[in-house]
Amino acid sequence: MKLSDFDFDLPEGLIATRPANPRSSARLLVAEGARITDAVVRDLPDWLRPGDRLILNDTKVIPARLSGQRVRQGPGGESRAGMEVTLLEPRPDGRWAALIKPLRKLGVGERIEFGAGFDARCVEKSDGQAVLEFNLAGDDFDAALERAGAMPLPPYIEALRKADARDKHDYQTVWARKRGAVAAPTASLHFDDPLLERLAAKGVQFTHVTLHVGAGTFLPVKVDDVRQHRMHAEWGEVSEDAAREISETRANGGRIIPVGTTALRLIETAARHGGAIAPWEGETDIFIYPGFRFRVTDALMTNFHLPKSTLMMLVAALMGREPVMRIYAHAVEERYRFFSYGDASLLIPGG
Repeated sequence: MKLSDFDFDLPEGLIATRPANPRSSARLLVAEGARITDAVVRDLPDWLRPGDRLILNDTKVIPARLSGQRVRQGPGGESRAGMEVTLLEPRPDGRWAALIKPLRKLGVGERIEFGAGFDARCVEKSDGQAVLEFNLAGDDFDAALERAGAMPLPPYIEALRKADARDKHDYQTVWARKRGAVAAPTASLHFDDPLLERLAAKGVQFTHVTLHVGAGTFLPVKVDDVRQHRMHAEWGEVSEDAAREISETRANGGRIIPVGTTALRLIETAARHGGAIAPWEGETDIFIYPGFRFRVTDALMTNFHLPKSTLMMLVAALMGREPVMRIYAHAVEERYRFFSYGDASLLIPGG
């Protein structure tokens, strides 16, 4: 398998920079085996059955992008330089791994001030990243980050516009509750309360799991033989209740449908060792590409992904590479909106 096998031409005008409003008014491409139907997300109950179970990632995105001033004391007095910080993940000691631009202008031991008594000291630099020690912790840190931070929009949106106050609402799911992600589980952004109520009335059930999406989700694949690619690790949890609910649904003939690739990767991780879903907690670097054996997933709701990305490989593993390329050709021709704020697809293998 070559990286070029997962490439396609995408006009820049199809990259969505704002979500549909209301959320469930986004378009929905339904692919059942070889059949493709154009629908709307609010129609989702028409495509699901009583007893189906949607798997929802309840991670909460933190406003992980910070703008600040590096403070340096020198022979001529104090000097300052602008710094852009993107938090990546917390360390067990309370420090944070971070991307910093320009990293070369920040020395170990120097401080970055973010205003209102909120600052951080650089304690380490390696592999193009820094480790920051903040002057606040716990609830005080959370409150300061909420005031000073912006949502860490994906690079392909940041290239077109900067994050603003609207994104603190738009780039968060309605069921987000466990802080820790620096990217949203974007297929979930299409759901609003009226849609959830209609799904419940149809007899569709919901299970919450947690996968804290990391900035590594946007890293490009740099090897031509995709099997040589190594995934970034992300922390996740499938609780005992979640594993039981999924097992009972499968035993009763219901379908397991993750909402988003993050939820899919997590439940397939939790089923890797015993062949059936089980409670699980830890870091997963599972890489799903054609040839993967799905143990839990029956269908998938997901957005439209970047060419040559690991997420394109994942949907190709579920549906087949050639069917996925036909699906994406249809989406481009019909001018579906792509990526994090774009439209959605419901992928059902085998028809």
